[in-house]
Amino acid sequence: MKRIVIVDYGLGNLRSVSRGLEKCGASPVITSDIPEITSAEGIVLPGVGAFRDGMEQLAAMGKAITDASRSVPVLGICLGMQMLFDWSEEHGLHAGLGVIPGTVRRFPRVPGHKVPHMGWNSLHISLPDHPLMEGIPEGSYVYFVHSYFAESGSPYTLTETDYIIPYASSVTRGNVTGVQFHPEKSGSVGLSILSNFIDLV
Repeated sequence: MKRIVIVDYGLGNLRSVSRGLEKCGASPVITSDIPEITSAEGIVLPGVGAFRDGMEQLAAMGKAITDASRSVPVLGICLGMQMLFDWSEEHGLHAGLGVIPGTVRRFPRVPGHKVPHMGWNSLHISLPDHPLMEGIPEGSYVYFVHSYFAESGSPYTLTETDYIIPYASSVTRGNVTGVQFHPEKSGSVGLSILSNFIDLV
């Protein structure tokens, strides 16, 4: 069985992500050990909370992830996806891992729309041939909780979701993918996406 690690940097719903992967047949390891991250055959970077805190907590693990991403599949989830980008404007401008070009910005204030964006919303699949979206129908619903969104170029946008504005709800570049939503909380659709990631490993 392939070695998939879930990166533990102190900010994340680690057990729910682990249970989701286990339901799909994987036996992931939760770790903050850099040699374990470096030797993994697949890496999941989860996260909830603020961008700056996440980057500070990640520390040297960040370089291990970016180095590994050149040769093994990486999946960022929620804050984990946002940290893959160049920058975030959350509480000032902060540098991310720079694996995917783009900036994380706060949703604009619009009457009648609450921030954070919380609940179920649909996916428009921009790159339907990407293996992460294999078997996922256009318009599938997944579960979101976030106040900031990724502003990225079309070559990297795997799916779009419309809340206040259209934004990249999942992204890809090389071996790296990221999802703004929580696949582990998104029912059968989310489990299918996790299963597709496992198949990439």
